Amino acid sequence: MVSNFQDLHVWQKAHQLVLNIYQLTKSFPKDEKFRITEQLLRAVISIPTNIAEGFGRYTTKDYIKFLIIARGSVSEVVYLLLLTKDLNYISKTDYENYLQELEEIGKMINGLINSLKTKSDKS
Repeated sequence: MVSNFQDLHVWQKAHQLVLNIYQLTKSFPKDEKFRITEQLLRAVISIPTNIAEGFGRYTTKDYIKFLIIARGSVSEVVYLLLLTKDLNYISKTDYENYLQELEEIGKMINGLINSLKTKSDKS
């Protein structure tokens, strides 16, 4: 049973991704601190944040809205990691590994959205 957002497997995976991206950005050039680094961290943090905020909303409609925002942040992170790869801040292998994680998180968010829609349709 899910009693809070921390019980959600998708939130757990997204939270771990945030921790991993924090470690990753420590190796970025210092002059990127207020450019790509800050943007990437903001975007990746947005994923579990919106999952958590949606969970705390009163209606299913609001919950789904925040999950859709989280899914949009997944796409933003995908692009920013592509950019960091193309700038040679991360390796192609690291990029592909993160991309795989992001795809899984995106699919999990989609599954949660579909599950919530199905439950609300039955109500």
